[in-house]
Amino acid sequence: MKKCFIFFIICYSLKAQIPNTKNVYNTDIVIYGGTSSAIIAAVKAKQLGHSVLVISPETHLGGMTSSGLGYTDSGNTRLIGGLAKDFYKRVYSKYQSNTAWKWQKKSSFKSKAQSNSAVNKEDNTMWLFEPHVAEAIFEDLVKENNIQILRNEWLNRKQKLEKTDNTITSFYTLSGKKITGKIFIDATYEGDLMALAGVTYHVGRESNTVYNETFNGVQKNIFQHSHNFHKFHIDPFRIKGDKNSGLLPKIGPTTSEKNGEGDNRIQAYCYRLCLTKKAKNKIPFAKPTVYNPFDYELLVRLYKAGWNETFKKFDAIPNLKTDSNNHGPFSFDNIGMNYSYPEATYEERKKIAEEHELYQKGWLYFITTDPRIPKKIQNKMRQWGYAKDEFVDNGGFPFQLYIRESRRMIGEYIMTEQDVLGKKSNSRSIGMGSYSLDSHNTQRFVTEKGFIENEGDIGVRTPEAYSIDMGAILPKKQECSNLIVPVCLSSSHIAYGSIRMEPVFMILAESASQIASLAIKNKSFVQDVSYDELQVHLLESGQILNKN
Repeated sequence: MKKCFIFFIICYSLKAQIPNTKNVYNTDIVIYGGTSSAIIAAVKAKQLGHSVLVISPETHLGGMTSSGLGYTDSGNTRLIGGLAKDFYKRVYSKYQSNTAWKWQKKSSFKSKAQSNSAVNKEDNTMWLFEPHVAEAIFEDLVKENNIQILRNEWLNRKQKLEKTDNTITSFYTLSGKKITGKIFIDATYEGDLMALAGVTYHVGRESNTVYNETFNGVQKNIFQHSHNFHKFHIDPFRIKGDKNSGLLPKIGPTTSEKNGEGDNRIQAYCYRLCLTKKAKNKIPFAKPTVYNPFDYELLVRLYKAGWNETFKKFDAIPNLKTDSNNHGPFSFDNIGMNYSYPEATYEERKKIAEEHELYQKGWLYFITTDPRIPKKIQNKMRQWGYAKDEFVDNGGFPFQLYIRESRRMIGEYIMTEQDVLGKKSNSRSIGMGSYSLDSHNTQRFVTEKGFIENEGDIGVRTPEAYSIDMGAILPKKQECSNLIVPVCLSSSHIAYGSIRMEPVFMILAESASQIASLAIKNKSFVQDVSYDELQVHLLESGQILNKN
C-alpha cells in the first residue's frame, strides 16, 4: 500500500511539471496587435513560408484604417507599394461591384482624396472607403492566408516576459496563454510589448535642442492651421470677466514654458466618425449617459465670436457617408485629456477612451439641442447622424480611439525633422514617407493677455518624399535582438507626425516581416540582417524605396 502511495505521488508530481499545452503557442513570428500594420505583417510572414500567430487585443481588425479613417492620409500615393498598395487595389475592386453602392449610384461619387482623385484607374487603386469595407478586406486577407489570430487577447504587462540575455523567448497573455516565438513584432499603437521587453522609448515632445529641430517642443503663437483661437479673443472664465469664478472646462492655466522646450504632452486624440444624412441609414445623435451642457460653453462663445467652420472636415466617402475629423479651435479633438494614456493600465486607458467618447457624443448632442447654437448650424447638424450600417455592434460609433501618438522607441536610427525635410539622408530605406510634419494640438491654456489659445498644432509640408531607415524599426541590439517595431518606431515627436500614417504603417509592417524572415533564415539577430540582401527582397515584392 505504501509503495502504491509513493508511486501516486511521483506521477502527480511529474504531471504538475508538464505545462498545459492548450495554453502554449509556439510559432516562427509572433505579431502583437490587431492594426492594419499587424495584419499586413502577418500576410507577409505567411507568404514567406513562416508559421505566424497574431495576438490581437481587438476583436475587429484593421485599427484606424477600419475604424473611421476612410479619407486616407496618403501623401504621395505613387510611393505606396507592396502589400499596402494591394490593400488599396482591393478597395478599388470592392467598389467595382454595383452591390457595393447601396445608398448612392456609383457614377455619382465624385469626391476627391487628399492629394489625388479618389479613384486611380491607371493602377486600379481607390483611396476613400467605408469602415466596414476596410474591415472586410482585412478579414479576406486573414482567410486567404490562413492566418491564426487569437482575438481579445491582451499582453500581461504585469508578468515579466521571458528573455535569454537580450532575446525574447515568450510572453504571457492576461488569459494565461504562453506565447513563444523566434521573432516578435509589436504592431500596436501603444508599444506595450516593446516597453515590457525593456526597450528604451520616449513619451512626449523632445526639446528642439535634442535633435537640432525647429518644430518640436512647445510651439506657442504658431498658427499654421485654423485649429486655434488666434482671431477669436475668447474669455476663459466660467463667469465672463471674473477670474475668481474659475476656468471653463478643458482649459489649463497660463503656461510659462518657452518655445522649443520639451514636455510630456502628446497630441490630442479623437474618434473618426462615420456620419450620414441618409434618413434610412441614420442613427440620430442621442444624449450621452454622462452629459453636462456647460462642458460646451466654450463652443457657444466661439460661435458668438464668428466661427463658422463646423462642417469643414466632414469629408465624403462612398455611400453618402463621411470620415469626420477634428477641425477648428474647439472640435472633436479632446485636447489635453490623454497625457497619461501611453503608460496607463488597461483599465485607465478604457476610462480615457470612454471619456473621449462621451465628449464627442456630447459635442454633437449639444449642437443639435442647445437653444444658444445658431439656428443655421443647428438645423444643418440635425440632418446628420451615425451610419447605421457601420460599427453595427457598437451603435454606429467607432471601435478604435485615434491614438495619434503614444510611446516612440529610441532605436538603432532615430528619424527626425532633418530626415523628413530632406536636410539629412539615410542609406537603408525600407519604405517612403511624404506626408507633412503634422501634429494636432497638445494643450489649451490661457494666454498672458487673458484669452484662450491652443498650442502644438503644426503643419509643415515636406519639400519631397523621404526614406525611412531600417534602423528606425529596430531596437538597439543590446536591448532586444529579436523584436521589430513598425508602429511605435524610433522617431522624434515632430517627425512621427509625418510618418504616422496608416499606409506607411503597412509599408513598414511588410518590411518588418521581411527582416524577420531573413533573421530566421540566417539565424541572426534582426539588427544583423544584411541590408543589401533585404533590399533585393523588398524591391522584388514591389516596395518603393526611393522617390525616383
